Amino acid sequence: MSGTDKTSKTTVKTRRDLLQAATAAGSAAALLAGFGINPALAAEMGRSEKPLKAAFSNAGLQATWCAQGKQAAEWWGKLLNVEVTWFDGQLDAVKQRAAIDNMASQKWDFVAIQAFGIGTLTQPVQKMIDAGIPVIDMDTLIAPLDQINVHSFLAPDNEFMGASVTQALANAMGGKGKIIMTQGALGHTGAQGRAKGFNSVIKQFPNIEVLDTQPADWDVSKAARLWETYLTKYPQIDAAFFHNDDMALAAYNIMKARNRTNILIGGVDAMPPAIQAVSDGRMFATVRNPSCRIHGGAIVAGVAAVTAGEKSGQGIPKHVITDGPVVTKANAAGMQWMEDHFLI
Repeated sequence: MSGTDKTSKTTVKTRRDLLQAATAAGSAAALLAGFGINPALAAEMGRSEKPLKAAFSNAGLQATWCAQGKQAAEWWGKLLNVEVTWFDGQLDAVKQRAAIDNMASQKWDFVAIQAFGIGTLTQPVQKMIDAGIPVIDMDTLIAPLDQINVHSFLAPDNEFMGASVTQALANAMGGKGKIIMTQGALGHTGAQGRAKGFNSVIKQFPNIEVLDTQPADWDVSKAARLWETYLTKYPQIDAAFFHNDDMALAAYNIMKARNRTNILIGGVDAMPPAIQAVSDGRMFATVRNPSCRIHGGAIVAGVAAVTAGEKSGQGIPKHVITDGPVVTKANAAGMQWMEDHFLI
């Protein structure tokens, strides 16, 4: 091969790389504008010219919602030139605190955190805020918003999610019967909101009896153990509301083994296995807690803060509601497509 051939191929490769980079920048700006973000801001932001470093943590990657969120954050990070480093919460407040202490000892362009429990991470998060690092709070409060100056709080309306699924179950029960709620972690503000939504609906139905409301802490093994006990103890259970789909599907396996699949099951998160379960009738309904929108949105918010100077409480509200719909057979396929592309 001649020197000219080498130079020619190098030039072609360089041009291709430049074209791909330009396309990525344009696609990012167009996609952000398509989501309703101010077009001028989207164009100004786009893909960061220099690689940014972001630290992320959510409650625990054992939970499918958290694992999907990690995938979404990494996908959006690649689109916008952000290197994402993960600090797994491991569904344990003590272990997550150690991870966030480690995070706070390093330098980052921005940080995004879903706390396993409210008030457990305040000190290291405040340390990062004091260092000038934008901290995006995801899904559950790190601390009350009047007590810690996070850049923004991206979260669904958990009370709405709990109420909407409970209402669907109550309607399907004909307003009477026996129901169980299996809660997440009691210190998780999302779980608190879902329980509040459940109770707000149930109090409207005096002929529905709540048999039990014990927490399973998002742990599928614990949920399965609880339901082994319930199915032995209660000869009649008409419906069950679970604070996430993972626990719902773990309990369904126990119901199936006991030949008790007549129980109406409602969950939260609308993860792909639950969407399939709704489609084939194993679950009655779920509601989308938009993991992709929350984790991807945290990437967008961080990049906007760093590259476009977007200010907390001005360019971005202190609290951004990121709701998703109730998922039934009617909209399950479209919801799956949106999740496949990290859009909701």
